[in-house]
Amino acid sequence: MSDAPHARFDIPEPGIARLTIDRPDRLGAYTPRMCAELLDGIRAVRLDDELRVLILTGTGRGFCTGGDVSPDAGFDEHLDHQIGRARELREDSHAVVTALHKLDKPVICAVNGIAVNGGLAFALCCDIRIAAAGARLGSTSTRVGLLPDEGGAWLFPRIMGYDKAFRMVTLSEIYDAQTALELGLVTEVVADEELERRTLELARSLAAGPPLALRAIKSMMRRALDSTLDSSLGDAQQAVLWVGPSADAREGKAAFLAKRPPRFTGR
Repeated sequence: MSDAPHARFDIPEPGIARLTIDRPDRLGAYTPRMCAELLDGIRAVRLDDELRVLILTGTGRGFCTGGDVSPDAGFDEHLDHQIGRARELREDSHAVVTALHKLDKPVICAVNGIAVNGGLAFALCCDIRIAAAGARLGSTSTRVGLLPDEGGAWLFPRIMGYDKAFRMVTLSEIYDAQTALELGLVTEVVADEELERRTLELARSLAAGPPLALRAIKSMMRRALDSTLDSSLGDAQQAVLWVGPSADAREGKAAFLAKRPPRFTGR
């Protein structure tokens, strides 16, 4: 296997980080190395307050098609043993899904090509998904007698509704970008050649926003998906006590009154 990275991290513009799944010859299929590189990139974004937005994307015709099943992928040679398989899931794909889902900064997924199985799970952990018109999204695990075991059983019904998710998984359906938009799998569809421009445009808008408020909003909305209204209102009370007295909140009010764009610093 080549020593080239399977996922590249870069900062295309101030405040914006980008993780690119870079295995076009394998349609972005993930490996243990890729998962480790993705985790390193997500951790870097989490720890750097100057980085306000993360973009996750791929190269070539594939975003990510799930785990690489080829013999040289680098997975545990004892994966036929239940303990080995459980360890691989916990340390690789499950760790990426958890890290993406818990990152308290906006994450945009630019779905450049086919996104199925674990690749679709990675995409659905992001807050906004912009798909190229030529992208394809779905689940094919049951074609080979496997399961949506990379978080899909939790993510798919929450995004699509139970009946549509069940049909997609059990019938191994793959949808074009427009159908995926109608099903709620993506937020927006753009022409293939417009994907990078539109993604960066959206990332700039988010990066220019108030970081403290955006992080609090994301945390509140994520928790609200699995909580009661009373619990969500309690979260709002706590967040207001944190965000309300901030310098950003004072700057936002001053900018509004002065009719000028605000300059948020994350303080």
